[in-house]
Amino acid sequence: MADYDELRTRWSDALHEARGTAEGPDPGPYAENLLARWAEPQRRYHTLAHLTAVLDHIDALAEHADAPELVRLAAWFHDAVYLPDRSENEERSARLAERALAEAGLEPSAVAEVARLVRLTVTHAPAADDRNGQVLCDADLAVLASGPDAYAAYTKAVREEYAFVPDDAFRTGRAQILAQLLGLPRLFHTPYGAAEWEPKARANLGKELAERTGGLA
Repeated sequence: MADYDELRTRWSDALHEARGTAEGPDPGPYAENLLARWAEPQRRYHTLAHLTAVLDHIDALAEHADAPELVRLAAWFHDAVYLPDRSENEERSARLAERALAEAGLEPSAVAEVARLVRLTVTHAPAADDRNGQVLCDADLAVLASGPDAYAAYTKAVREEYAFVPDDAFRTGRAQILAQLLGLPRLFHTPYGAAEWEPKARANLGKELAERTGGLA
């Protein structure tokens, strides 16, 4: 169960830190709008629990970011627009961030950075010198390194979000995604993620791929 009061506080703290000494409107209405988005009924994995987990992971990785407060704001927006049957969710989420954060009092450069980070979650492929991007992408993918029960819950929730896709098509598409992930030179880019999450994530992905392809992976 999501702790709405805690999430409101985390949003407000991140927004105030990102604004610095600049004036801006009350963070409250922005928090309510975002919380409502993350609680939409079509979501099964991309929920408030996922948002909370990403924020927690960003906290753990904060020392690796140049502007952790902007990374936290990007986490709030990275799946703020989410329809499982649409392919432009990240772009629409980034545009929402651009509108809302400009209105909320952030400097244009900060707004642009948050929107860039949101768009980066399409590929999860930050550059070698993109410390903010590395933290957001690692935090977003940390679920791949979960323990057996949590990983099973994650895959179940993803399947539920795509309930409109027939089983055979889902199995094929999911296997392609798993193979693509396993083919990447690295899944995680921060020192912590590379050391702590990479081996576990590859083991989980490899096991799931084998299960979905009848052991032919």
